[in-house]
Amino acid sequence: MNESLSERIWILLLKIGDKCGCHQRPERSFFIRKYQFPLCSRCTGILIGQIICFIIYALGIRILFVLDFLFLIIMFFDWFLQYKNILGSNNFRRFITGNLAGIAQISIVLKIFLIVFDI
Repeated sequence: MNESLSERIWILLLKIGDKCGCHQRPERSFFIRKYQFPLCSRCTGILIGQIICFIIYALGIRILFVLDFLFLIIMFFDWFLQYKNILGSNNFRRFITGNLAGIAQISIVLKIFLIVFDI
């Protein structure tokens, strides 16, 4: 096989995304040129939301638990309505709801960490 360096890197990233548990369906993923993101749009949103939450906390901003819960519920309803064929979703909505859920996930983990270590 005569693969370019960028193709080998992308294949490695796809394998890592697969190991993370993402289904990586092409129709539910973003693409840059011919390269599919290593995570689906929802998992991409979750990852970016997690990074955003660390930045928010580093800036000293705290998120209310009720918002954490609301963010998780929003993603659940997007998934559930799509799963039950009640309302279709799209990659942009999956990304946004994943982003909210990623923020909530890290916010909850950080709250627990701060309580456990009495910070």
